[in-house]
Amino acid sequence: MIDYTKILHYKYAGSYWTLNGDDYEGLTWFSDTPKPSKATLDKLWDEVKDLMAAETKAKALAKSDLLAKLGITEDEAKLLLS
Repeated sequence: MIDYTKILHYKYAGSYWTLNGDDYEGLTWFSDTPKPSKATLDKLWDEVKDLMAAETKAKALAKSDLLAKLGITEDEAKLLLS
């Protein structure tokens, strides 16, 4: 299922809009720029999924690197934060 909220967040940052429900038909566009078509947003979905995956991977690597620098495990870090 295409997540229009994610597409708009990643590809139209700074634009003003609301989405009522999960479908394109619920998109209300408030920005001065033209409202993207459903076809345009649908084409962007694979790119946005890749961006989200890369972001998740980068966060995991940063977490792993930090734990390694601190010389502690994830469980030990959780104990420190509890």
